[in-house]
Amino acid sequence: MSNLVIVESPAKAKTIKKYLGENFEVIASMGHIRDLPKSKIGVDIENNFQPLYTDIKGKETLIKELTKQAKKSEKVYLATDPDREGEAISWHLAQLLKLDVNDINRIAFNEITKSGIQSGMANPRKINIDLVNAQQARRILDRIVGYKLSPFLWKKVRRGLSAGRVQSVAVRVIVDRENEIKDFVSQEYWSIDASLTAPSSRKTFAAKFVGINGKKTELPTKEKTDEILKKLENAEYIVTGIKKSVHKKSPAAPFTTSTMQQEASRKLGFQARRTMKAAQELYEGVDVKNLGAVGLITYMRTDSLRISNEARVAAYGFIEKKYGKDYVPDSPRMFKSKSNAQDAHEAIRPTMPELTPDEIKSSLSSDQYKLYKLVWERFIASQMANALMNTVSVDILANECNFKASGYSVKFDGYTALYEESKDEQSEENSVLPEISNGDILKMKKLDGNQHFTQPPARFTEASLIKTLEENGIGRPSTYAPTITTIIARLYVERDGKQLKPTSLGDVTTELMKEHFKKIVDVKFTAGMENSLDEVEVGKKDWVDTLKDFYGDFEQTLSTAETAMEGKRVKIPDEETDVVCDLCGKKMVIKIGRFGKFLACSGFPECKNTKKIVQETGGLCPACGKKVLQKKSKKGKKYFGCEDNPTCSFMTWNTPIAEKCPRCGSTLFKKGGKAGKILCEKSGCGYERGLKDD
Repeated sequence: MSNLVIVESPAKAKTIKKYLGENFEVIASMGHIRDLPKSKIGVDIENNFQPLYTDIKGKETLIKELTKQAKKSEKVYLATDPDREGEAISWHLAQLLKLDVNDINRIAFNEITKSGIQSGMANPRKINIDLVNAQQARRILDRIVGYKLSPFLWKKVRRGLSAGRVQSVAVRVIVDRENEIKDFVSQEYWSIDASLTAPSSRKTFAAKFVGINGKKTELPTKEKTDEILKKLENAEYIVTGIKKSVHKKSPAAPFTTSTMQQEASRKLGFQARRTMKAAQELYEGVDVKNLGAVGLITYMRTDSLRISNEARVAAYGFIEKKYGKDYVPDSPRMFKSKSNAQDAHEAIRPTMPELTPDEIKSSLSSDQYKLYKLVWERFIASQMANALMNTVSVDILANECNFKASGYSVKFDGYTALYEESKDEQSEENSVLPEISNGDILKMKKLDGNQHFTQPPARFTEASLIKTLEENGIGRPSTYAPTITTIIARLYVERDGKQLKPTSLGDVTTELMKEHFKKIVDVKFTAGMENSLDEVEVGKKDWVDTLKDFYGDFEQTLSTAETAMEGKRVKIPDEETDVVCDLCGKKMVIKIGRFGKFLACSGFPECKNTKKIVQETGGLCPACGKKVLQKKSKKGKKYFGCEDNPTCSFMTWNTPIAEKCPRCGSTLFKKGGKAGKILCEKSGCGYERGLKDD
């Protein structure tokens, strides 16, 4: 009689089976097997918020198979993911398979490697009911908000809308930022910038005007600037002070879920959903040449910065071998997690630090390789010695006017030999200064007064939004990706390149929510709810009491809002365009429907003409010669197709460019990123070249 191990995914099952051997059967539950019903709220509010779970439709055959295998197995181990959702799935499985919930059969794998699996199997435990209750409380809370609030939005704005405890706050954050940008009043200011040379060098360096007679002086107008410039005519530039120091630069911590999503967005251009998909695959196991199926990174849903001693020692061994002893820090580097971090798992790291990305590149997909490389470099760098920077600050005096110049040089590259963290807003790098001595008279090569204007805050990107949500305690590592996906799918927010901006629907809905449901879209209130749910998770708070505390006020607020909005509807403003209706000649406007934006005649209801919004690319179809248009798939992915579709079936994921094919004269297309290629898609042509050839 064999033992049964139940995990969540087939990939994970395959990898684990390899290490457990013949005495074990490993089956995947394919995620949740039971959930609240889709057709109704599924929560008995009057009976202490009891959830009315049902088997998920389409999983009947799988449930029969699990039941059959469990009955004939000597022991059933529940090895779903080591987090709140995974704990709930294990609890549901125990209920379904009639297992004792107090049995010592819950297995947690932080990494899907031989040692990680052996460690997990050697340390079974009971199902953590506090974790289960925390998941139930979140699920029920989200269901109540969604099922009670969404119909209100249907009646007052438009059918098909949804509200959510985290998603509505995320939209509000984006809307508030957009309002800041709209309300921003730009202020003029000036700078005086000098290009100077030292006696020892012909190379120019930059210095900035900072004040007069040691006092900081602002330059708000051209008049003030011209006054200083006049004062500087024929002035002598003398070095009056030099300050040299050695500055330590420490590496960034290894990844948490949030920081991995942020960095993958900045460095790889990955959306959060894409990052988590690749991370899941790397955790569950990949077939690697000469190794077989193996999990390459630790569990990818974590906000802990803890690192095991074994991983640290392995990293030090690799660093010393690759870079030398000087690159190993003098003492173990520890990173402090946030106060509210769940410390059940390590930070995200490679399971085998000695396994470099290039060694296994051929076994990985493009996304897997890029993300593994990012995780690996970040972890190894986090365990390397500090970089040391020689910094120089120079004070310069010219006819009572104070200037400053600063620069740096690398004394020891340390961790920067491998990796440096990206930033949302790149700061200006100081240049290397020439040899300068106190009392040197510098030669002025150029002196300019430059006009500037203060800039509004930047729109959110996925990276900066995730950072803001995390800093404000909204949602948890596992929720960022689905939240962003949802608010875009619901048409509350749209992408403009990498930026996220609210639609008119997002604006209207948020303003309605702010007026009638202040707490639901209040950042501090939402963060407080997250803290309450975290307290449920560690057994400090009862999950039913938490729901009661929320529901009483929520129900009253909903009733008040329905009374205040009786007989009223909110109109979504139309976006004007220059497109002329080809039926009546009036201007067309952009409206938002269930499937996205479309053009509609402003003369509605008299004229009911509508059109799809198409974006021309300037390219011509290689099949028929008509225009190539930018389009979107049902999942929102950008592609390019012929305007004569469906008569002409040409479509491609590759981007048309202005250049024509030197062989046949057709539009050329760009495939892939920096390492991609330029190619002709005309049948029979075959022209292509690498981007590196350009």
